[in-house]
Amino acid sequence: MDLPVAVGYRILQKETPKITVYYPFVVGLANQQAEIKINATIVDTLNKILIELGFHEANLQEMIGEFEIKTNERGIFSLSLTVYSFTGGAHGMTIVKSLTFDVASGQQYELSDLFKPNSEYVSKLSSIIAGKIKDWETLLLEPFTTIRTDQDFYLADHALVIYFQLYEISPYVAGFPYFPIPILDIQDIIQPNGPLEKLLPF
Repeated sequence: MDLPVAVGYRILQKETPKITVYYPFVVGLANQQAEIKINATIVDTLNKILIELGFHEANLQEMIGEFEIKTNERGIFSLSLTVYSFTGGAHGMTIVKSLTFDVASGQQYELSDLFKPNSEYVSKLSSIIAGKIKDWETLLLEPFTTIRTDQDFYLADHALVIYFQLYEISPYVAGFPYFPIPILDIQDIIQPNGPLEKLLPF
């Protein structure tokens, strides 16, 4: 059984404008190159979010960046980075980006990496999500058709969680639509020896 990796953080703080951003990092991995690779990806992703949300803009009034560990077991590390910024107007804007890694190699997994080649994972996941949208009466901007091939996701609690950014499919008031899909429900299309198989419940 792979032990959880140790996680630390650094804080970027400014008083004017008011900025508090937590930068997570992993420490103590057996593979030093994997550790460097994972941490570089986290920093690069977080920096891109900050820039997108106006870190360098004169009208930035507040920015808050946080992180949450979603999975840290069986050699899989999945986390979400959440950044809120306010530059004026009726409300601020928030972006959530998630990263999933193999801690032994430092490989970052994209959504397509989780499934067998030619498994038609997009149509299968889209069908499941369409059912949940109907059952949960999720507010939509327009009728839902399909996820992107690189749709945002994280892994948690023996589930693949697919989610959408603000305004991607729903109005701002609906927040971030999250759709957890138990790994057992899609077991027939997951990549053998991939992260979803490693996280199957015993």
